[in-house]
Amino acid sequence: MTQSRLHVPHPPARPGEKPDFSYLHIPPAGGEARPDTLAPALEIEQLGTGLVRVLDERGQALGPWNPHLEPQELQVALRHMLLTRHFDERMQRMQRQGRISFYMKSTGEEAVAVAPCMALQPRDMLFPSYRTQGLFITRGKSLVELMCQCLSNTRDMCRGRQMPVMYHWAEGNIFSISGNLATQFPQAVGWAMAAAIKGEDRIAASWIGEGSSAEADFHHAMTFAAVYQAPVILNLVNNQWAISSFQGFAGGERRTFAQRGPGYGIPGVRVDGNDFLAVYAVTRWAAERARASGGPTLIEHVTYRAAAHSTSDDPARYRPKEEWQAWPLGDPITRLKEHLIGLGEWTEERHAALERELEAHVTACWKEAVSYGTLTEGVSLDPLSMFEDVFHEMPPHLKRQREELRRLLAAQQAPGDVQAPSGKE
Repeated sequence: MTQSRLHVPHPPARPGEKPDFSYLHIPPAGGEARPDTLAPALEIEQLGTGLVRVLDERGQALGPWNPHLEPQELQVALRHMLLTRHFDERMQRMQRQGRISFYMKSTGEEAVAVAPCMALQPRDMLFPSYRTQGLFITRGKSLVELMCQCLSNTRDMCRGRQMPVMYHWAEGNIFSISGNLATQFPQAVGWAMAAAIKGEDRIAASWIGEGSSAEADFHHAMTFAAVYQAPVILNLVNNQWAISSFQGFAGGERRTFAQRGPGYGIPGVRVDGNDFLAVYAVTRWAAERARASGGPTLIEHVTYRAAAHSTSDDPARYRPKEEWQAWPLGDPITRLKEHLIGLGEWTEERHAALERELEAHVTACWKEAVSYGTLTEGVSLDPLSMFEDVFHEMPPHLKRQREELRRLLAAQQAPGDVQAPSGKE
């Protein structure tokens, strides 16, 4: 009697083994056709199986997806990506020194945030994930404020109520980052639907990892976006690893993640996530489609998480240590730098000078941030602030609790002068 067998996905390489990316098909740069922005989803299904690439192995821009950006724009993009990496490196070191409690780097994925942010309009609403700090940096958020949030100090934008890296920026049109996976997808779709109802020329964009696409929120968002043709860009970042789980556990073995789009009637586009020009071009295409009432687009960014999932993770326990160096799509910063050098618009000397400038800037920002307090020294948040920003009108029981805490704090400063609270309301 034949017995059915359960299939369990297996990573192509484990610690101690040679990195193996043979499962990844990489077509030549410039080979994908660029369809009309309003082409029906079912007529452009090939975009979900191929890979949109612009930069080839020599750093040359090829094919119909080349956005033909000015050298100055490319230099700005390089600066944003490099600043993001320097910021990450500094915060990682500070966590290891015990200055902050937790951090998540975006090494190798800088283009996934910086390129779309530059391709979109400042008025567009962004719903980030916890590895898209490049969005904040590209839109000009102060590094000092980002650092203060990680420090949970007196300048913390979240006032100590969120874990590190969960930033937000209302004035910059960037929604709060959530530690609950995939919640930002339906939120982005709902916001985009509301913008369309109000007749606004604004669209939404959101980011999740490929592992999060196994969450129900992903499918809820796709359904609503497809049914109501919401003006939204849904970015799925396939960095090959969801913490310690290989992307096959989220369904990447059978089909590409971009291929999920046409099943809902949504175009799915697969792009080289380490190619700044390709990511920029695909985002512009999707944004033009959304603004022209063409509906949503699902973009799969094929990239690689070079660093650990977070400072709580040790990737050497589940993948080869040298796997990042073997990643066939390279480093997004290096690739853009080489493209600029090939254009005659950049040099290794200018790049080294920019590295020094950005490192000095990050150092100065850190010195200012710690002046507002750290986890273990300096001034700290006022405990009484925990009662604020919860109710528009504070209810009586919280008022009583606040007064009891106020008396307790006063007693700690002047022992014997104030009686400790009874614990009764």
